[in-house]
Parts: sequence; structure tokens; C-alpha cells
Amino acid sequence: MRLLQLEENGTFSLTKHADDKTPKYAVLSHTWGAEDEEVNFKDMKRGTAKSKTGYEKIQFCGSQAAQEGLKYFWVDICCIDKSDSQELQEAINSMFRWYQKAETCHVYLSDVSGGVSVEDDEFSRGWERNFRESRWFTRGWTLQELIAPKSVQFFSKKGKWLGDKQSLEQALIEVTGIPPEALRGCPPSNFSVEERMSWAKLRQTKHEEDAAYSLLGIFGAFIPLTYGEGRESAFKRL
Repeated sequence: MRLLQLEENGTFSLTKHADDKTPKYAVLSHTWGAEDEEVNFKDMKRGTAKSKTGYEKIQFCGSQAAQEGLKYFWVDICCIDKSDSQELQEAINSMFRWYQKAETCHVYLSDVSGGVSVEDDEFSRGWERNFRESRWFTRGWTLQELIAPKSVQFFSKKGKWLGDKQSLEQALIEVTGIPPEALRGCPPSNFSVEERMSWAKLRQTKHEEDAAYSLLGIFGAFIPLTYGEGRESAFKRL
């Protein structure tokens, strides 16, 4: 598993660890922006990451992890070398477990403003409406990113804390249709195939095959990736 390490000068470096020797780490959950503005593995290796808009959320995750005493963190966009098909396949088949093993998951909501204000009820209601309408709830990969980690914290685009999986549980249940037991750590295998499928029915992915591949961890399945096979074939194999 490849992780980002926060250096003393505030920069980040890529490190690689065997699964049985992985240090404690945080993970980032987010929605992708324009392809040319997201920081990829090559950008991190070449030192060109800072020139892209997507670098801001990587900085946020590293800074937040450091505040929580964590030196390492994982971000899907730049910790996986997607040009290596074998590495990509291993990463997608391992992703649910990687989120599950993380100390905490930082959800960066780029389309949510503000933060929690217990003193201002009107502001709080306005913020929650914004939260419930976030694009994050419509994406395929973020389903496992909500269920797998034991700790999930939500932040606005300005990095302000909005709440966690416990404090926002009722809103999460209403928006996603996922039962509280699943949010609290009950294994997905305790739920029927039909119920687990229902959690993903309104979610979308950029590649049609990812609609199935993003559910591998939810179903405890491990299959080879065959981009180009189409949605129907991918679901049949799942």
C-alpha cells in the first residue's frame, strides 16, 4: 500500500508499505473534479502537484491528519499508479479493506459551505440542507467510503468540521437509505443482496463498469477488472 507522508517542511512524499507493516493512517473521501485539475501519481512523482486545483484537498487531508497525530494518509487520486494495470486491480480489490483499516476517513465536501453552529438554529438548518444535497451522496465509490471506516468525519470546502458518522446519523439514514446498523459497523454480509444493491441504485460512476466494481467490498467479492466489458457484464460477474 502506498501512502503520503507529511514531511517536517510541510511537503508530502510517497511511501510504500507491506500490508502487515502499514503504519496508522487517515484516508480522504471526495468527489472528482475535472480530470486535468486532479493530482495524479505522476504529478506527485514529478513535483508538479501544487499547480493543480485538486492539491488543495490533499493539503487539507494531510493537515487534518497531522492535527489528529497521524503522519501518514491515503488519497486515491495520487497514491495509485493507474498506468500499472496490476496495481490498479489490486488497489480496487483492496480498497474496502484499506478504508476499513484507516484510523479515520476525512470526507471533503467541495460543494458544501459553512460549518456547524449550535448557537444559530437558522444557520444550522441551512447548512444541513446544503449537506443533504451534496454530490458526494450520488457517487458510486463513496458508498464504501461511508460504510467501511469506523470513523468518518465530514468537512466543508473550507475545511470546517460539519460532524461525523455518529452526530449526522439521522441525516445519513434519510439521504442514503442505509440502515443505522450498517453505519455503525455491522458487516455488510449481514444484509441481503437485494438490500445492499438498493444502497447503490441511485449512485453513478464515470466508467459504467465501476458501478459494479465499486461494490466489490460491499459484497466481499474479488474479481479481475475488465474495463470495456460494459455494465451488464460487470454486474453478472459480481
